[in-house]
Amino acid sequence: MSKKRLFDDPCGIARALNAVGERWALLVVRELVFGPKRYSDLHRGLPQMSQNVLAQRLRELEADGLVRRRRLGPPAPAAVYELTERGQELEPVLRALAHWGSRAPLPEDGAAELSVDALLFALRATFDPALAGELSLRCQLDVAGDRFRITVAGGRLELDRGEHAEPEAWLTVPEAATLRDLVFAGAALHDAVERADTEVAGDTARLAALLRCFPAAVRYPAPQDPGPPDPVSPGPVSPGPESPNAEHPDPAVSARSRRG
Repeated sequence: MSKKRLFDDPCGIARALNAVGERWALLVVRELVFGPKRYSDLHRGLPQMSQNVLAQRLRELEADGLVRRRRLGPPAPAAVYELTERGQELEPVLRALAHWGSRAPLPEDGAAELSVDALLFALRATFDPALAGELSLRCQLDVAGDRFRITVAGGRLELDRGEHAEPEAWLTVPEAATLRDLVFAGAALHDAVERADTEVAGDTARLAALLRCFPAAVRYPAPQDPGPPDPVSPGPVSPGPESPNAEHPDPAVSARSRRG
């Protein structure tokens, strides 16, 4: 295991980087902002991070008092990782970094997708009270089975994991990329619903207004319309089994017969 590199500098920034300056460290924290996760769920949210590096970062973050490991009780006993109170204090730092970084160019290959938690954190970071105006809405959001509650009122956004007791609108999408297109790529809500991979209910007008409250400094490419499917060639027609050697009339003869 490689030794953690430290800055020999008394500056508060340097001391902070001694705790979270290693590669992937802040992204691990990002994945825990919305609540505890199992190791496998953490790795699913950071698929390009090797499991060895993830394990090492978790050990370092635990040693620095930012993350703790605890075991859930029945009915589903499992070990989970969660942010400590000191770790939770990093959220405004992450939000400022996300807002600052949103103006940087997107990766050219565009191969990696945002995790669900990364996308929901982006909503927290880019929410614009001016665009929300007088909007007031309680929305239940389901992203690939992961449920979040969103509340907008008085120009403020509250977004966390869980379920609303009395939502006024519901939005269900099959994957994070669908929600990303609706929020950051200008995809129309009715088009997503017509593709049958998105479900909406309740006050859809206010839901559409909510999706317009997150300006993107660098816009994602608009989703491509796949268009109608290619026609399928019928291919040669075989004679029926009842007459394997049946003779078919000559088209030219049939045409003369119709004219006659």
